[in-house]
Amino acid sequence: MKNLTLKNITDACKGIYYGDPGIFDQEVDGVVIDSRKVKPGYLFVAIDGARVNAHKFIPDTVKAGALCVVSHEDLGETDFPYILVESTGQALLDIAKLYRDSFDIKVVGITGSVGKTSTKEMIASVIAQKYNVHKTLGNFNNEWGLPITIFEMNETHQAAVLEMGVNHFGEMRRLSSVASPDICVITNIGVAHLEFFKTREGIYREKIQMIQDMKSNGTIILNGDDDLLSQTAPIKGVTPLFFGINEQNQFYADNIQALGLRGTSCTIHLPDDTSFDCTVPLPGIHMVSNALAGAAVGYTLGLTSEEIRAGIEGLPSMPGRNNIIKTDHLIILDDCYNANPVSMKASIDVLDMAIGRKVAILGYMGELGSNEQELHFEVGEYAAKHGVDLVCGIGPLSEALVKGATQSSSSVQGIWFKTNTEFLNAMKDLLHDGDNVLVKASHSMNFPEIVDALSTF
Repeated sequence: MKNLTLKNITDACKGIYYGDPGIFDQEVDGVVIDSRKVKPGYLFVAIDGARVNAHKFIPDTVKAGALCVVSHEDLGETDFPYILVESTGQALLDIAKLYRDSFDIKVVGITGSVGKTSTKEMIASVIAQKYNVHKTLGNFNNEWGLPITIFEMNETHQAAVLEMGVNHFGEMRRLSSVASPDICVITNIGVAHLEFFKTREGIYREKIQMIQDMKSNGTIILNGDDDLLSQTAPIKGVTPLFFGINEQNQFYADNIQALGLRGTSCTIHLPDDTSFDCTVPLPGIHMVSNALAGAAVGYTLGLTSEEIRAGIEGLPSMPGRNNIIKTDHLIILDDCYNANPVSMKASIDVLDMAIGRKVAILGYMGELGSNEQELHFEVGEYAAKHGVDLVCGIGPLSEALVKGATQSSSSVQGIWFKTNTEFLNAMKDLLHDGDNVLVKASHSMNFPEIVDALSTF
């Protein structure tokens, strides 16, 4: 891997190298934290989990051909090389920083309370019309995931789109200092992780920290429809660009027409007074906002309006994220990757566009702090007011969600289930042929098993 010699790695993480000096200038072929993924020539970074000491797997990695190991435990005399560091977690970030700085490519950093991943996918789809793009895979957006994503970059890549997720104060700088973005995108400031951030203003202060690590001559792109982001003044001498539905933004959309679950048509306007018509292939007004973010990044990187349009209309769907599944009996809106009050309401808005009976299968939302009951109740109220015919709540906090729905409208049927299994056992008696079904919950609830069951209904 480019520039990742054992010497440079040791220097980057301020470690002490123990081993054969003859290989000190040799580059590693890969960096992993999962001992099962070690291949000959790899570097294994032993990061302990909550219940597992990763150092016990070091002998297995040596047998698999690891060139070297990074450890925060003194291993004493060994017959294999290792680098002793104070913290393997910090070492992973330091090594990723070294590797990222080895590439002269444009890096787009994305954060926000809601829509990071869908916005990342949209931006990647747009700029892939001109560049060979590397992007965060799945939910690899934390202090372990971001480095692993960066280690997947290679010299064929011309741009990278890196997602950064945080839920505690101080985490953003640990991530953004590694990513060193050229373009900083913030999708919105919602109410996710209020248990730790306490207020939306606290979330804003943490998210905006990403810009402190932006490279010189960088670009700031913010959601101008967000009340907090829209008030952002110049940072590091850079005046933000804004995207949003409102025409006061430099990148905005009008002529918006919902096409049901087939998507949304609109006209997108760029700062140079050009515009183009396009169809955003996934439903929901929030996907238009994502398209505008993609247009803003594409415009910044020199794409033509035709290239931007092609990227928006070519956006692939993703399992668990506004993924439309059509079966012989149901239309399923699979949005079960994760959930918070803002994204729940956005998904209900999408369901409201459907033609026919509407069913919402909703699980609980995590990390909402002391007012979690109230926030679940509000989501139930929102579902009742936006045309949902049947609300199925699953999990302890979802009981408040069902109460919010049934107490808001006598025409809404609401049923609460303790577990996924209870719902699955009752599913055939609840659903009708032709139903439109939304499936959404926090990731820990394993709602993909419900999507799988619905797909064979």
